[in-house]
Amino acid sequence: MSEAWRKLGKVTPTALVEARLQAHHAVQWVTKAARANLAPQSDDSQSSLLWNKVHAALCCEPLTTPRGGALRFGLALDSLRLIALENDALSGEFSLEGAIDASAGAWIDSLALGAGLKPPSPVVLPYALPPHPIAAGGLYAPNAQRDALAAMASWYGAADELLREIRASLVGVGRRLSPLRCWPHHFDIAVLLTLGEGEPESAAAVGIGMSPGDTYYAEPYFYVSPWPRPTNRTLPQLAAPAHWHDKDFLAAIVTASSLIAAPDPCMRARRFFDGAIAAARELLDASPPLWR
Repeated sequence: MSEAWRKLGKVTPTALVEARLQAHHAVQWVTKAARANLAPQSDDSQSSLLWNKVHAALCCEPLTTPRGGALRFGLALDSLRLIALENDALSGEFSLEGAIDASAGAWIDSLALGAGLKPPSPVVLPYALPPHPIAAGGLYAPNAQRDALAAMASWYGAADELLREIRASLVGVGRRLSPLRCWPHHFDIAVLLTLGEGEPESAAAVGIGMSPGDTYYAEPYFYVSPWPRPTNRTLPQLAAPAHWHDKDFLAAIVTASSLIAAPDPCMRARRFFDGAIAAARELLDASPPLWR
């Protein structure tokens, strides 16, 4: 196991809820910066984020400044700091300890405007966030969540590492394979393997990723989700401890708690993905066979 995987389990996965909610709200400043300054894409990928291992941060794509430099904003998950990277070097940071959301916006607006970019604050997000006092002017309190934030950062780091490995094994499979991205709406980090032809909304595809938790699971979980949702099909059996989730969306799921219960959580997660991707393809009945 890598260092990222060895760190898992020091904090009970179900104890990450408050840290996750604060981080979910904070990271919206990063995606707002991207939405304000990057050209819209058909899949909304300009709003997505990338894992930065050096800073344990979720960062936006580079924003080209009028001076010709490249500015990235990010959220360091282990400490809940907004950061600015200029040509990949740390050029600014803002601790959210004791801050309100408006203060975070003022800081990131100031840096964006100083670099000749559009400010993030005017951006209106096209989705709702999970309820939290921060949205009504409450204070960020990362110091009280220090251990939980470090644990959550470890889950993202471990997921990024394994999903990159999974993605590499799928190169040449199917019709399209997306980059590995974090989507700030649901806060998950995922790859999309498109198997069929047609528009993205209807083409057969498999989402492969990790969620840090949501209203369905109060802990991180890895998932494999076939799309469109198959109907009138018997779900293939999954190897324990994985299970099928079918409320509001269909996905093979393995929770963080069940992963860290194994002697080698990374190996258990890899076996989950191998079996679940094969099961998802079976459900979608892709032809010709594409899995290898």
